[in-house]
Amino acid sequence: MRIPKQSKSYWKDHQVTQPFVTLDRNLEVDVTVVGGGITGIIASWLLAKEGKKVALLESRKLMDGTTGYTTAKVTSQHGLVYDELIGNFGEEKARLYYEANEEAIAFLKKTAEQLSIDCDFTTQDAYVYAETKEAAGKIQKEVDAYEILGINGGLAGTEVQKKLPYKVEEAIVMREQAQFHPVKFLEALVRDMEGSVQIFQNTRAESIEGNKVNTTDGYAVSSEHIIVASHFPFNDFDGFYFSKLHVERSYAIGIKSERDLEEGMYISADNPSRSLRFATMDNGEKLLIVGGENHPTGRNSDETVKHYEELGGFAERHFGTKEILYRWSAQDLITLDGVPYIGVAHENILVATGYAKWGMTNGTAGAHLLADLVMGRENRFAELYDPARIKLKPADVKTFAVENAKVAKELIGGKLNGTVKTIDDLQPDTGGMVMIDGKNAGAYKDEDGNCHLVDTTCTHMGCETKWNDAERTWDCPCHGSRYSYTGDVIEGPALKPLAKLESEMK
Repeated sequence: MRIPKQSKSYWKDHQVTQPFVTLDRNLEVDVTVVGGGITGIIASWLLAKEGKKVALLESRKLMDGTTGYTTAKVTSQHGLVYDELIGNFGEEKARLYYEANEEAIAFLKKTAEQLSIDCDFTTQDAYVYAETKEAAGKIQKEVDAYEILGINGGLAGTEVQKKLPYKVEEAIVMREQAQFHPVKFLEALVRDMEGSVQIFQNTRAESIEGNKVNTTDGYAVSSEHIIVASHFPFNDFDGFYFSKLHVERSYAIGIKSERDLEEGMYISADNPSRSLRFATMDNGEKLLIVGGENHPTGRNSDETVKHYEELGGFAERHFGTKEILYRWSAQDLITLDGVPYIGVAHENILVATGYAKWGMTNGTAGAHLLADLVMGRENRFAELYDPARIKLKPADVKTFAVENAKVAKELIGGKLNGTVKTIDDLQPDTGGMVMIDGKNAGAYKDEDGNCHLVDTTCTHMGCETKWNDAERTWDCPCHGSRYSYTGDVIEGPALKPLAKLESEMK
């Protein structure tokens, strides 16, 4: 079983053909949207339909963030969440959460049909299954929640056992969900709004001053409304989002298998998590997508490639692996109470973040809520998603305290650990902490033997980043900032690159 050397998402293997320039001037529009993922693109498209002048700013390329590295399940079944939502928010808001995501599914389906988008949109049932009796007990509680909320689904253990090639104790199904190709879908929206939305790539927003979004290149976009849909809010100090979001990485492989997956989408209730779905490739062959192996960003060992190997082993045991064609990973943000923060952050600034691995529907629902807020319309989901909600349950307070204790530990302990190599110890295409002239440095030796050195101190709040061997990145264990091996920012909240200690050395 050979794991591909380079990370490549199946969705991103579909080439986005439309090029967009970098912002090179000051600009004035009605709405500035920061972030070219599912929320930013759909919000821009919706607002353009309303006649608004919109500027969309993306720090890299459109869909280069989590949107392009998802499993692309379009579902309101977000694991075993509804029993918990009833406990935390009550029946009414738990039902609203379900309805918001169901409306998102309906929008994606309707839009794909209306614009004749060939995005592999298919209706599928979604299953959560348990392999242990403990997890089976949790499923029974979730079944009760489905009945209370009127969710279309119920127990499905016997049904799933016939579909999956390993023992299942129990399962729950949510009917009439969906899956699609997110890049193909969003590419079509981008083409449809060409000429009505000004789109700028490789344009990183740095700060907000009044009604202006300032970029790292020294330009500004002025607008009446500003939408921050940059995954981790780049203006995080305004809302202290870094202290209210838990950051996790998860992994996926795309394989040609000896045994095809039956119809449906699956996720396990046990740990380690396993996610299953299929996609139909352009040549008509089935691609099995196996996901899971979640862990807090930067807080596991530096041998992150082992997560791909674990997924590969699982696929080989149960489905028979002919070839692993793709491997990719994603970063997800989880709020203190599990519900995204979407809405007014401050006066004219709107925010959307914390989708907890379910951005295809939460991100779509968020785009509609943001568009309604810009247009001054009421939205029945506004209170549920309100980023300013402060009524935390005891469990939320505990989560807040534990998460920030971990951050404090990393701030203090990270400076003391990790120097285990010299440059001579590094093999080509490997990285890690090294000692240079008596000082610690982060190093990556490329395949030509050139060594790229950086100061591994995160530019966000000073934590020590950790080497991620699978992605060849420096990842921050405190708030999830990620940098390339040359120090460039890949994911926020950091805005500035790691300091280069020396550009290259042999």
